[in-house]
Parts: sequence; C-alpha cells; structure tokens
Amino acid sequence: MIKAVISGTGLYTPPATIDNDELVEAFNQYVEMYNLEHADAIERGETEALQPSSSAFIEKASGIKRRHVIDKTGIIDPKRMAPYIPERSNDEQSVQCDMAVVACNEALAQAGKTASDVDAVIVACSNLQRAYPAVSIEVQAALGIEGFAYDMNVACSSATFGLQAAVNSVESGSARAVLVVSPEICSGHLNFRERDSHFIFGDACTAILVEREEDTQPGHGFEILGTRLKTTFSNNIRNNFGFLNRADESGIGKPDKLFIQQGRKVFKEVSPLVAETIQSHLDSLSLAPGGLRRMWLHQANLNMNQLIARRVLGRDATEDEAPVILDEYANTSSAGSIIAFHKHKDDLISGDTGVICSFGAGYSIGSVVVRRR
Repeated sequence: MIKAVISGTGLYTPPATIDNDELVEAFNQYVEMYNLEHADAIERGETEALQPSSSAFIEKASGIKRRHVIDKTGIIDPKRMAPYIPERSNDEQSVQCDMAVVACNEALAQAGKTASDVDAVIVACSNLQRAYPAVSIEVQAALGIEGFAYDMNVACSSATFGLQAAVNSVESGSARAVLVVSPEICSGHLNFRERDSHFIFGDACTAILVEREEDTQPGHGFEILGTRLKTTFSNNIRNNFGFLNRADESGIGKPDKLFIQQGRKVFKEVSPLVAETIQSHLDSLSLAPGGLRRMWLHQANLNMNQLIARRVLGRDATEDEAPVILDEYANTSSAGSIIAFHKHKDDLISGDTGVICSFGAGYSIGSVVVRRR
C-alpha cells in the first residue's frame, strides 16, 4: 500500500505591509470624504453616514495587526481604496505564477527534490486571476514539470481540498509527487470601503509537496494519516464576481462583486461545525483530541480559532498547541492554515500528531491529520 507524505512546504510573502494604523487612516479619510460629499442626503435621512474604523476595533474583532499585500499604495489611497496590479501581456508570467514559483521552489528544496520528481501541480485557491488557461498549467510550465495540472476553488478550504486530491493521486499511483499551490491575492476582492471587513485579508502564496513515503528520506516530513472534507451550502460568505456580470450591466460595480459576509452568522454556524468535523475525524482514526500536539487552523479570526480549539480539546489551547500567524498575515484565505503549518512544524518530534484544518465559504471544511515521521 502506497502511503502519502508531506515532504516539503514553501511560502511567498509579499514585501509590502500595511499595519492597522495605516489602513485605518486611509479608511477614515475616505469616510470623511464620503460623508462630506453626501452631507445633504445624510441630513435628509436618505443616506446613512459612514462610521470610522479604529485599530483597537480591528484587533479586538479579529486579532489582526498587519497584513502583507502585492500593492500598498493603491489600498491606502483614499481616492482609490484598491490595489493597483498592472495587467501583463499574455507573453509574460502572471502575478500568481510568479508567486507560485517562489513557494514551490522552497518546498522542493526542503524536500530535497527537483521538478523532475514531480508529476502534477494543483493550484488550489479562492482568487484565480483568470478563467483559463489554468494558472496551474502555467506554473507547471514555468517549473518545467511533466505530467498534468489543474486549478480548483473551494474558497478558504482550497488548500486542504487540494491536499486530499494530491493524496488520492499519490496513493492511487497516478503520480509520484504532487505540488499543491495556493497563490492568494485576497486584496484584489476585498472591499476596502466597508468598515466591517476592510481589514480582513492579506496576500501570500503557499506550496506543499506530497509524495510517496518510499521516495522520501527516512524520518523526514509528515505522514498523512487521513483527510476529511465537508460542505454545506450557505450564502453567508459570498462573492458574485464572474464572467456573467457583463450580461447585466446593473450589477457592475456593486458591493456583491467583492467579498461580503454575515460575520456573526458565520462565527455562530461554522465554529461548532469545524470542531465537530475535527473530533469525528480524529475518532475515525482512533485518535484522542488530547493526544494532538498541534492544530494548524485556518487563520481567519482569532476568537473563532480559540473557540474551535476549546471545543476540540475541552479546554483553552496554548499558543504552542494552536499557533497564530493571523496577527502578521491577516486572513490569507486557503493559504492561512498552511502558513501556520510551514512556520510551526519543525519543532515536532517523531510520532507527534497534528491536524491542518481550513474552513470558509461554501460552507466548506477540510481536515488533514498528520504525524511526524
């Protein structure tokens, strides 16, 4: 029987950062401009005045302190409030491909492998910059990998769903090794003019190499003990941007063509669902929650992660047990739990078990239980 192992991980972090104070300053300038422009309508009660944001509000609501982004200047320009990422010619590598190559090369180096050892590339992320050709095939070509590639999108759970697809390919024998890549440019779909969500996202790219145990160095990497996926439909996190938008001009530029969510409903509905999914997954593998060495949870909201960890463990988790990268990276969609894994895995010893879990729009939940070799 072929066993799948995570043998390497990689991370691309954009150099530009925006801390909460900078983001709030730009947002509040926009609010002041908007309220001044619509002063008469606000006074007549026809339009609601926008409310300012604050760094204290952001940190209390989310645990986020700053975020990395592809472009900073456009986001903190109160007259623009969106990143400026110039279109490239079709003969140039895309932005997502550039990000992916950096992360993939680190994952390969960590595993002691080259592109010739890889048979497949899965680009799994929320924010694909085009419909086709697949970004994954572009990444495959840029790395010089033979075999096959495809894109997939399960919102914030894309990376863990991609991991299961990679495990299936390896354990079925259809691929020796698979790269799962998540180039998330979340700032492109974030409404920086919306107080309750303008601070949520950042940009990053992760890569994970999954390969046959027999092809890895003894004692290297993490054995994948099992994967579990769950979806249940909800409109509480949604983005209606798509190729049909031009078919109805009345919707162009509306807020629903960017990220929107009912945050309180998401918190209330998703948190118990995630905890139950992890618990039942562990039970199916005859593992007790108390035996978990680490939980690499989706980095969307600190309060949410703390609640999920408490429900799984039956007590508050320490930061060592459930590490946080949210304060530094903000929510990077599907990349978040993988960033946490990438940065907080090397101290585990042989036999230690942990769970990588992501969750988001759909609703979708992906759980991957691993054991240090």
